[in-house]
Amino acid sequence: MKRERKAASAEHKKYLKRLRRENGLVQILRFGLLLALLGVWELVAAMQWVDPFIISSPSRIARTIAELAADGSLFYHIGTTLWETLAGFAIAVVLGTAIALALWWSERARRVLEPYIVVLNSLPKIALGPVLIVWFGTGSAAIVFMTVLVGIIVATLNMLSGFLATDKNKILLLESMGASKWQILTKLVLPSALPDFISMLKVCVGMAWIGSIMGEYIVSKAGLGYLIVYGGQVFRLDLVMAATVILCILAAGMYAPVALAERILVKK
Repeated sequence: MKRERKAASAEHKKYLKRLRRENGLVQILRFGLLLALLGVWELVAAMQWVDPFIISSPSRIARTIAELAADGSLFYHIGTTLWETLAGFAIAVVLGTAIALALWWSERARRVLEPYIVVLNSLPKIALGPVLIVWFGTGSAAIVFMTVLVGIIVATLNMLSGFLATDKNKILLLESMGASKWQILTKLVLPSALPDFISMLKVCVGMAWIGSIMGEYIVSKAGLGYLIVYGGQVFRLDLVMAATVILCILAAGMYAPVALAERILVKK
């Protein structure tokens, strides 16, 4: 028995070692691929195989970011977009989850409202741009509202699907034991929907950035979306690409805590 345990322990250590080696290799390949793409991009621009004015280059983007940082405007625009995105994301997640809970709680309300929710989800939100300007003006409130509008329906539909996917047999078992609907919700439905909640957060991170940049395209006077629009208007494509790269970095930074939460909370 002891020999079997030692053999199993040795095999487990070998497995963990192979797993760490594989994960390390994946990370190296990811970083290597990024460097290769940046190198090819820089080479294409330097050799002028494609006009650098059209595609910019990593070095020109880095120089533009450095210039924005030097005059202090970079952090102002980043801060503006970041708080608008985070505010819209938080409101959309909280309200979307609350609406999904209400629809799960009342089947009648769900049957009445579900078609309207689906229609609202398919509505092109940018079409409401002129209405937002009238309602909220040209400040950050309109951008936050646009961010909420883009994310709330997605959050509602994702969480409602998660709540409704709870094992019906387990619900029947709790009901047979005299559990109230509140107890079923707190003891079974919410815990079982945790993976769906994490998946919803992942989706809403992307939707929040889409909503905030879409709003900044329409009404902003500051922010990364404003820089992209301004750079396109004055044909400063280096500025457009620099703002886009910063957006990618910020989106990845916002996604990272969600991915970490998934690793900690969701056991696979």
